[in-house]
Amino acid sequence: MSAELPASAAVVIVGAGVHGLSAARALGADALVLEKSRAGAGASGVACGVVRNNYHQPAMRKLMAHSVDMWERDAGALSYHSVGYMQVSMESMRADAREVARQQADIGYESVFVEGEAETRGYMREIFPDWRAEGVTSVLHEKRGGYANNRASLDGLAKQARESGAQILEGVSVSGFAFNSDGSVAKVKTDRGEVSCGRVLVAAGPWTRDLWAMLEMPDAIPVARGGAEVVEPMWRYFSLQEGVLGVPPDFLMREDGAMPPVIHVDSDAPLRSEKDGRILRDSPWGIYYKPDFHFNGVQGGASPCEVLRPAAEVAVDPYGPDSPEFVVGEDFAEMWVSALAHCQSRFAGRLPEYRREPSGGVGCFTADNF
Repeated sequence: MSAELPASAAVVIVGAGVHGLSAARALGADALVLEKSRAGAGASGVACGVVRNNYHQPAMRKLMAHSVDMWERDAGALSYHSVGYMQVSMESMRADAREVARQQADIGYESVFVEGEAETRGYMREIFPDWRAEGVTSVLHEKRGGYANNRASLDGLAKQARESGAQILEGVSVSGFAFNSDGSVAKVKTDRGEVSCGRVLVAAGPWTRDLWAMLEMPDAIPVARGGAEVVEPMWRYFSLQEGVLGVPPDFLMREDGAMPPVIHVDSDAPLRSEKDGRILRDSPWGIYYKPDFHFNGVQGGASPCEVLRPAAEVAVDPYGPDSPEFVVGEDFAEMWVSALAHCQSRFAGRLPEYRREPSGGVGCFTADNF
């Protein structure tokens, strides 16, 4: 039987994903988390779970290093795997990767940066003898970082939040807010009653659009572009492209039998189909991949696609693998597995058959012909 909705809370957190649960863990008994479905039912529960310090915003460098510290400290409880992270890049990205490496060195974050086409190939072949990617001229190898198993990680984080004193109520939908005279939130309205609060933290991922409207906030924002100020929509949606290749997870192990790092490749070499050899991409493309025993295969993805319609018209529910619209299909399977084969010869051969399998994330590819 679900716990009763309390009459008040110091902080009401809307959404039980990684952001909401992390805040609840830190706030302890002051926090009440309201989740309309179950913990991790949104983006956090289907995310790739990669943890890294590879971002181009210098202001984030120490923050991301701190984040990695926290994941390492609670690795067992959060189902985290500290295997490292590799950015293998095309020439146009080399300078940026070099700068990230310099910033990492400045704060003592261990990484190795290798430049040059031959040097990059040589370094990668020390880890994967079958490495053969073209169109790449640098590799930034973070020795820390790695990935967390999404559902197991969220379960562990929810457990820690509850142990800290936070209350997490699932199956409670927020329907609106009541405001004080100064415009601050006085109460959170739900389908099970109202909660008075001192603060509200919205951590609802793709549903934030709807909470934003309930808060009577504007649906457009001024943005500086090219020395001028333009007004743009507050929200844009992107559709994630990820899947699982149903091979044994140890299919991707290093030559020495150790777990490999997460691999991220950006190349400007033409990408040819493993199905019939035609060119799938004649412009830069990128993928990431890793072995994942949680997904029981090799899991990965490519760049998200922008949803080209007004944000207000995007159907967020049903979400993720349950969506009839925003799931990957055969085109993604062909592109991603062809890119894997471009990078490592062990993936060369016949393109697997595609199938939708909700338990495997947003797409699953069988391995019957490997």
